[in-house]
Amino acid sequence: MQKEELKAIFDKQAPGYDRQWARMAPIRDGLHFLLESVFADFPKDARILCVGVGTGAEMAYLANKFPHWRFTAVDPSGAMLDVCRQRAEAEGYLSRCDFHEGYLESLSTEDPHDGATCFLVSQFIVAQEARSEFFRAIASRLKPGGILASSDLASDIESDGYEALLRVWLNTMTPGIQPEALERTRTAYATDVAVLPPTIVASIIESAGFEPPVQFFQTGLIHAWFSRRI
Repeated sequence: MQKEELKAIFDKQAPGYDRQWARMAPIRDGLHFLLESVFADFPKDARILCVGVGTGAEMAYLANKFPHWRFTAVDPSGAMLDVCRQRAEAEGYLSRCDFHEGYLESLSTEDPHDGATCFLVSQFIVAQEARSEFFRAIASRLKPGGILASSDLASDIESDGYEALLRVWLNTMTPGIQPEALERTRTAYATDVAVLPPTIVASIIESAGFEPPVQFFQTGLIHAWFSRRI
């Protein structure tokens, strides 16, 4: 899927995005709970880069847990950033946030960050070299030793268990999903979304200038890793 197509989709979804995915909140909350421990050794005044921040769920969680941290929120969807900004204002951490509408290539590499989040973003980059370059752009905006926490849909779609896991996953998102919708999603996961085996995703991250990633979370098709910039 092309960048402009994705931007248009997320611009349209932004006003109701959090309601649309409210059912998945237990998974999101579990990931954020562990993320707090992944970043626990950061300094009191840490700076965090949130890539593809969307409506800002992980940023809100961290901002409320760490009241002196500052955040750079990056997203190509202006509508998503508007929701993110409104949330920051409502919850009282707006003054600690910088908002960048666009992609990483237009974000300065000055003042590198202590850590970065990138949740369910890189899966939309189908070409593996482009996906590696995306993670390389994150690495260049981190301090040496800075930590990236990332998550993506991942699975071996050729494995015997994939079909059964896919059905469970789709029923988790949409209980009672119809056969036609199941088939549409299966096709999308094979063409528009780069659902790769977890070991391949980890190797792509590592190739971008990170230490071997450590998987710290997995629920359904979502896998999450953390890794230090070399």
